[in-house]
Amino acid sequence: MYPGQEGGGAIALTLKYHWLAFMLGLFKPEVTLNGHPVANAWGRTVIPVPPGQHHLHVHVPYLLPPRIGSADLPVPVQPGQTVELEYRAPMVAFMGGALGAPPQKYPGMIVTIILSVVALLLILCVCGGTVLAALSSGSTSP
Repeated sequence: MYPGQEGGGAIALTLKYHWLAFMLGLFKPEVTLNGHPVANAWGRTVIPVPPGQHHLHVHVPYLLPPRIGSADLPVPVQPGQTVELEYRAPMVAFMGGALGAPPQKYPGMIVTIILSVVALLLILCVCGGTVLAALSSGSTSP
C-alpha cells in the first residue's frame, strides 16, 4: 500500500555527508528495508510502506574498509503516517553512521576537529622552522 492509498504509510529518509568528507560523494549509500534494497542516492527519498514494524539499514560502500557508517533502526509506521528520518555518514571511516529522527549529528566530528588542529599545528611548526632557519642562515656572516 502507498501513502495515497487507504492505510498506507511512508518512510522519508534524508541521507547526508559532511563537506569535509567530500570523498563520500563518489560513493552511493545503500539502503535496505526489511532486507530489500530500496535506495542508493544522497538526498531525500520517500519509501512507500504498509503499516507495521520495519527494519531500516544504511551503509556506504567504500574502499577500505569496504563498508562504512553502518546504521540500523526499527521503524514503526502507522496507517497514513510518513516517518521522517535522517542518516548522516561518519566523518571517520571506522565509525558507524547516525540514523534517526532529524536532526542527527555527524559521528566523529570531534575527532576530525582534533586531527585538523594537530595537522595545522604541524604545518605551522614546519613552515615556521623553515622560515627561521632561512633567516638565521642568511644573517650569519663570518
